[in-house]
Amino acid sequence: MKKAILILVFAVSTAMVFNACSGSSADKTEQTAKVEYTCSMHPEVLQDKPGKCPKCGMELIEKKTEEVKDSTKM
Repeated sequence: MKKAILILVFAVSTAMVFNACSGSSADKTEQTAKVEYTCSMHPEVLQDKPGKCPKCGMELIEKKTEEVKDSTKM
């Protein structure tokens, strides 16, 4: 019984240490990828889902942009 409790305590403390280490960063910024779709002939056309360009009818292509959230300004 004592062995099981020790293993459980070790597992929980190890998980907490890894969780704390993986979430820390020096500048406290978080980046997420935002997917937009654009026309290769009309880059000013931006939509949040795939489809056709309203100007020329071509298929929209995926354009990935990164949003940076600064968690120190909350």
